[in-house]
Amino acid sequence: MRLVIYGVVFLVAVSVFGSAYVRLAPSDPKLWNTPITASEDVDSVGGAIRVLQADLELFRRVRHEMGALPRTQVVMRARKIVGVQEERRITFVTRSLIWGFPDYTTVQFSDGVLKLYGRLRFGRSDLGVNGKRLQGVLRRAQGG
Repeated sequence: MRLVIYGVVFLVAVSVFGSAYVRLAPSDPKLWNTPITASEDVDSVGGAIRVLQADLELFRRVRHEMGALPRTQVVMRARKIVGVQEERRITFVTRSLIWGFPDYTTVQFSDGVLKLYGRLRFGRSDLGVNGKRLQGVLRRAQGG
């Protein structure tokens, strides 16, 4: 019985510390707000990329829709938004509801091409969450 109690206490402690690390781990904007180099849609185990012809207005609507998502913030550093509007690239972090796992989404516009890249930070698989998030954001931004 004592072994079971110690086991439960150990699991609770690991869960608490693991959750705290996931929520409080520092996030370096230089690692996440990087140019998207893909030229076509990609779905991978840890994320998704969407590439489409667009105009600056669609970029602005996508940026707005990303910012309106629950538990989503612009990646910031020293009180300045990383990926300023002139760069036409901005990165958001969206956290899962229960554990607070961060997913990073970069939205980039250049030369009539809009690119979105959603990826996980921790783990091996995002279970398709980032691809679904990108599709939902694009659908809402395009008025659908």
